[in-house]
Amino acid sequence: MASARRNKIQAEIDKARARLAEQQAQGRELEKKRTEIENMEIVEIVRGLSIPLDDLSAILQNLKGGSVPATFLTSGQVVPKLEKSQKNINQIDEEEEPDENEI
Repeated sequence: MASARRNKIQAEIDKARARLAEQQAQGRELEKKRTEIENMEIVEIVRGLSIPLDDLSAILQNLKGGSVPATFLTSGQVVPKLEKSQKNINQIDEEEEPDENEI
């Protein structure tokens, strides 16, 4: 009798493990699909930028290194690199603060 209960519980465990394995496989498949869609979106964005392949490689390497390239091509336009030193940031902050006499 105890053996029958134990077998029944073991069958439930086996069934639960099978469902779990199926769910995990489904999860992995969904993750693959998501990655595939993300990659397609990235390709569409990059192709829309009209950047030559050699320039794209340099831009991505600069971004990976934490810096922004000196120029960035978008739709045939050149956008200069925006550099802000701490001095420039302080000047911008000072310009935005209202004069005490204006308050």
